[in-house]
Amino acid sequence: MIKKILISLIGQLLFSGFVCAGVTAIPAPPGIKASAYLLQDFDSGKILASRNIDQKISPASLTKMMTVYVVANELESGRVTLDDEVLVSKKAWKTPGSRMFIEVNKKVSVGDLLKGVIIQSGNDASVALAEHISGSEDVFAELMNQYATKLGMTNSHFINSTGLPDEQHYTTAKDMAILADALIRNAPEIYALHSVKEFTFNKITQQNRNKLLWRDPDVDGIKTGHTEAAGFCLVASSKKENMRLISVVMGAESEGARAKATQSLLAYGFRFYETQRLYGANENITSVKIWKGDTEELVLGLDADLYVTFPRGQKNQLKTEFNLSEKYIAPVNRGNVLGNLKITLADEDIADAKLIALQSVNEGSVIVRLKDNFLLLFE
Repeated sequence: MIKKILISLIGQLLFSGFVCAGVTAIPAPPGIKASAYLLQDFDSGKILASRNIDQKISPASLTKMMTVYVVANELESGRVTLDDEVLVSKKAWKTPGSRMFIEVNKKVSVGDLLKGVIIQSGNDASVALAEHISGSEDVFAELMNQYATKLGMTNSHFINSTGLPDEQHYTTAKDMAILADALIRNAPEIYALHSVKEFTFNKITQQNRNKLLWRDPDVDGIKTGHTEAAGFCLVASSKKENMRLISVVMGAESEGARAKATQSLLAYGFRFYETQRLYGANENITSVKIWKGDTEELVLGLDADLYVTFPRGQKNQLKTEFNLSEKYIAPVNRGNVLGNLKITLADEDIADAKLIALQSVNEGSVIVRLKDNFLLLFE
């Protein structure tokens, strides 16, 4: 009896300590049966769950995310339009695997081919777009790799536009998250097509292979993939209120397993975390004394919005710490990096960002400089 009472008291004290400290315990992420997976917040970039995110894996039809990203950039540049008519080659028509059912020597618009890639996962449509943009699929693959390098996808290499297996065709869960982020952020109109549930072409209606579009109204993309080498893969994104998450599951055992794993990851992220914008771009965050200038105060801030992801309900526990120089002397140009800020929670670093000058400060008059030179002798 005494032992039970002591255990109860210790438990109450521990619980009381957690409450007083304002600390919320976050459980471990759900167990995911897949070769690699990743759950990441879109705005802050914080990874909430992961496994083998740098392991090189065959991407199967996840490849088409890069195909679409390249086409989206070509559309943005004006080199291609959605109304462009693409003449279907024999190679495109004969491409094995999932199909849009385009016909050789017939013309199909870029807009329809994009839907065929995104909604129907058509290998034939992917090759047709690749040939239209670059003349050949091989040259298009070089373009895919150039975009991968620009995005920082350091462990990816593409051989084709479809994801058909090749030893030199690979990516990672981390790189797929980078690509998903870029697609959502940089090509919102094209990204919107990933939530379309079905598309009819040539009198053939096919449904989007991402079954989460039917199960969860907050999911609006992105792409499935499957080959024997890759297993079952799914890159998904979901937005609830002001929080968007990106999930990557690669090498699951079945179509149902990849969907279940993705749902588990997304549910975990939304249940236990939240994301807030703490500071806006060019917002006055702090000010410092500046010497020998035409003004005595220098305003510091950030060049981009700062989003922070933290355990749900813990915003009041966040602390901002500044790392500033001992003194600042004019001249200073707007945009100069002059310090750092760090966001912490219970002594754990949550985020950091560079502080920049939000104004230019020129040298002051001769009298101001002489006066400040004298005063600095005593600093």
